[in-house]
Amino acid sequence: MKLNRLFPQHGLIVSCQALEHEPLHGGDTMAKMARAAVQSGAIGIRTNGAADIVRIKKEVDVPVIGLIKRDIPGSAVFITPTLTEVQAIVMAGADIVALDITDREGRLDTVKPLIAYAQERGVAVMADISTLEEGLAAEALGVDFIGTTLSGYTPYSLQQDAPDFELVRGLADRVQVPVVAEGRIWTPEDAAQALDSGASYVVVGSAITRPQLITARYVEALKRHG
Repeated sequence: MKLNRLFPQHGLIVSCQALEHEPLHGGDTMAKMARAAVQSGAIGIRTNGAADIVRIKKEVDVPVIGLIKRDIPGSAVFITPTLTEVQAIVMAGADIVALDITDREGRLDTVKPLIAYAQERGVAVMADISTLEEGLAAEALGVDFIGTTLSGYTPYSLQQDAPDFELVRGLADRVQVPVVAEGRIWTPEDAAQALDSGASYVVVGSAITRPQLITARYVEALKRHG
């Protein structure tokens, strides 16, 4: 498990995000979530949107991974899709920019100036990928972190309800940059298994900061119980 200068130890990164249609969107809610996460030992925060990046950076003293989700008609790429979003994330003060670096829509070429823009300004880059091949391509592009964020969210990647530990293991064996396990990690046991699989860091979001999804899992479990 490889470390990065921004994170001197292995550990948990909490994703504090709420989209516009979700109950916790707006105000200082995500900043409070971030403060609670850091008080309990989180070593970093991942968040969506320039406003929340600014608020969270004022609230906590751990590295912040910033992204901007933007729907572009006709495109499946929505995590920091263009230079405009990268510029906003850098200006907001994020320590790391998260980018979709999947092998679709020519993304492996169009992402190059986005990576360069961030890194030239001292901001690290996290590649959100969905397959081992994409992770290897991202490393060749010079990213600082590789996350399994998009496994299951591209049509050609592994589709399952459980975390993609196989992808974590494959990346850990093949790349020289830190691997970030992210996606469908619902329990502390999942997080520990991600580290055991070779991840340097584990991102957990929905299981900690999205109460509507946590509640839905309980409701469905009780319905199945009868």
